[in-house]
Amino acid sequence: MIGQTELVDRVKEYDPKFDETLINRAYDFSKRAHGSQTRDSGALYFSHPLEVADILTNYRLDGASIVTALLHDTLEDTDTTETDIRDNFGDEIAQLVDGVTKLTRLELQSNKAKQAENFRKFVLATSRDIRVLLVKLADRLHNMRTIRHVDKPERRRRIARETMDIYAPLAARIGMHDIKDELEDLAFAELNPDARDSILRRLTFLREEGGNLVERIIAELNQVMADEGIEAVVSGREKSSYSIWRKMQRQQVEFEQLSDIMAFRIVVDDVLDCYRILGIIHGRYSAVPGRFRDYLSTPKPNGYQSLHTGVLGPEKHRIEVQIRTHKMHDIAERGVAAHWRYSDIGSGPVSSTGMADGKQYRWLQELLDILDDAAGPEDFLEHTKLEMFSDQVFGFSPKGEVYALPRGSTPIDFAYAVHTEVGDHCVGAKINGRNMPLRTQLQNGDQVEILTSENQTPSPNWEQLVVTGKARARIRRVLRHQQLEQYAVLGRSIIEKAFQRHDETLDEDKLAGVLGEFHADSVEDLYALVGQGVHTGRAVMRILFPDKDGDGTRSTGGSIFSLRRTRRNSTKASEHSVPISGLIPGMAVHLAKCCYPLPGDRIVGVTTTGKGVTVHTIDCMTLEAFAESPERWVEVSWDVDDEDAAKQVSRLNVTLVNEPGSLGELANIIAQAGGNISNLKFTNRNPDFFDMTVDIEVDNNKHLNDVMTALRAGRSVSSVDRARS
Repeated sequence: MIGQTELVDRVKEYDPKFDETLINRAYDFSKRAHGSQTRDSGALYFSHPLEVADILTNYRLDGASIVTALLHDTLEDTDTTETDIRDNFGDEIAQLVDGVTKLTRLELQSNKAKQAENFRKFVLATSRDIRVLLVKLADRLHNMRTIRHVDKPERRRRIARETMDIYAPLAARIGMHDIKDELEDLAFAELNPDARDSILRRLTFLREEGGNLVERIIAELNQVMADEGIEAVVSGREKSSYSIWRKMQRQQVEFEQLSDIMAFRIVVDDVLDCYRILGIIHGRYSAVPGRFRDYLSTPKPNGYQSLHTGVLGPEKHRIEVQIRTHKMHDIAERGVAAHWRYSDIGSGPVSSTGMADGKQYRWLQELLDILDDAAGPEDFLEHTKLEMFSDQVFGFSPKGEVYALPRGSTPIDFAYAVHTEVGDHCVGAKINGRNMPLRTQLQNGDQVEILTSENQTPSPNWEQLVVTGKARARIRRVLRHQQLEQYAVLGRSIIEKAFQRHDETLDEDKLAGVLGEFHADSVEDLYALVGQGVHTGRAVMRILFPDKDGDGTRSTGGSIFSLRRTRRNSTKASEHSVPISGLIPGMAVHLAKCCYPLPGDRIVGVTTTGKGVTVHTIDCMTLEAFAESPERWVEVSWDVDDEDAAKQVSRLNVTLVNEPGSLGELANIIAQAGGNISNLKFTNRNPDFFDMTVDIEVDNNKHLNDVMTALRAGRSVSSVDRARS
């Protein structure tokens, strides 16, 4: 364990202007605060913050970061208060320590919620000062180095999973790859020890079989550089066990099939020499197709720059060669911490952006955007994992701006990366000048132009088309607002019709008087709860008019099937029915997939908690299941006066003669009748006939009947019926 004097001397080596008395005071303060506390290993607890500080000195971090490391657990594990920290060490240190501290005293419902809330607070603190993240990573690294002392296996696995899911990706995002590799390897050893041991055995076998292979390849590459008169530093290394295992999983290949287990770096002084060496390497050795990456002209979001190429190198071994300058190499190894080395560290306080131009911290702003849009801490944690866990592709805007996105991203992800408003109003995209569907997956180097319309809003199916956490969180937020608005409109209509059945006019003052009965904060909130199916209009009326039942009459105990018989024999909707506006039921009103109701059909609605109203045809057999729940039935009617009525989908069961051209005839008949096939599925086939279900877009039930009549007249159509459950 490092001593007090040695710690101070190490900081003074690279930060001579920092007040060493502050580090000495922090050392003494933390030691007294932790006192006789011990860790799981039995060692004094104070050894932990001291080791965290030692880790940070290896990255030449400023004195304020070292002081924060010494104090980072005092708020959480001792009687020390934030005021104590501020009075003794100033506002800057107090804010840093608070940023690293967990919310241990916050009462939450589950460990997952606690973890999510801790991470939410941590991201907010990191956005104010990146040094919070650096101290936290060093803290996690030392905890993982000593995880073997934790007694409970389930606790070790939880810590390892959290490390793999959150902290290793965060280290990668700020370019601290050596910390990322060690965190992954330590977590991998805990989560999948058998797989790790197997890979390590294979690596040992390769080393023994190849002898001093790495040294021989380095020697040959050095000779190549010398022959060309280039001064360069050549080094080589094996990839980490977790990196190898993850590549085996991703590519579905065996260990022996991997081509880049060994990576070699050539480091030079000048950028032009990087491209010159690339030409030399490709001229001397055969390049592996698809293995070249130019991160010099297009750096990664964390500022990483290098040329990567795969070649059939010395002794015919497939290797990866990375070419970069010395400064690029330092940033690649140390990430954000390297920025302190290339700045005047002793000239004053380090800026909250960590001596960077801010471009490599765009991802942090995106995490904050997710935080704004997420419904809660757990939602935020889910979207954050999506944001951090992915290989990347680089897309270009028409202006040449570069956007790094996870592999598998679509134009919708790109639109939200440009700006939230662009994403919300996206209607289409041109990829490399061609109109392409929004589901298209982007490739490296694609130029993407987003087409927008002020009338467009996110669609519910967009959530299935995006992979970035930012896009998914925003889409969910907009849909939540739209859904609540629809629930409120539907609920108001339901309650208004219930008032009419009582020969009353809707009175919001009366509703305001019973809000407590329904745990609603406002009348609008009550409308939304009724529209959502949490409460029924009948229940509201029962509270307001306890001497009458929900229909506005003295209770008679009548069967709900009387309503069905009445609706079957009726040719027009009841004056108390709730209209379905626009013929486009949305998130609050759904058309049942069992009977596919169409405008013109006699219909009834059934409320489902959390989903609003599902509309069925009045003769749908599914309604039998709700016979004992009359309070869930809602009279509904089509808003047939709406001029903007859109086409609806209905399903047909069709039997065709099994002969050439019969399917084409079916499609032609439907098209000539003005219908459009949206889906088709074969359900049975034999030598003479085949059965299928056909989903058709039509205007209403009359239009569907016209289509069915035309089909029955077709030569190849044996039978056609409307599908009903």
